[in-house]
Amino acid sequence: MMPTVASADSVERTYVACNQYGDCWRVHRRYAYGSDAPITYYKSDWYDAHQNDEHVHWRPDPDNDRGYYERDGSWHADPGARALAGGATGAGIGAAIGCLVTLPVGCAPGAAVGAAVGGGTGAVAGAASTPHH
Repeated sequence: MMPTVASADSVERTYVACNQYGDCWRVHRRYAYGSDAPITYYKSDWYDAHQNDEHVHWRPDPDNDRGYYERDGSWHADPGARALAGGATGAGIGAAIGCLVTLPVGCAPGAAVGAAVGGGTGAVAGAASTPHH
């Protein structure tokens, strides 16, 4: 079965975003806000493990993920925030492209190289935030 770009990463993902004050909320996309507002991102299963943690202040999930909670608990919308590309998305698309390019000699070598290149791109973009597992 040959992967396609459309099916490379079609699963809906959620993350938990936390600021440095212990406020956390759920989001669908990750954004970089710079050193003035460092946000740490966790995979969605982190929510279940820390839902009753006394050191976490759960804030309402925003309608628009482009922003963060301030120290006083108010939402700071940031329409200029830069979206971070995920390594999984980059790897999936890279694998699909690598497979298409090397189809005459076989899909596996091209897909492996494409996934490595695509995943690396996502990792570089993701370095602007602090993702945790």
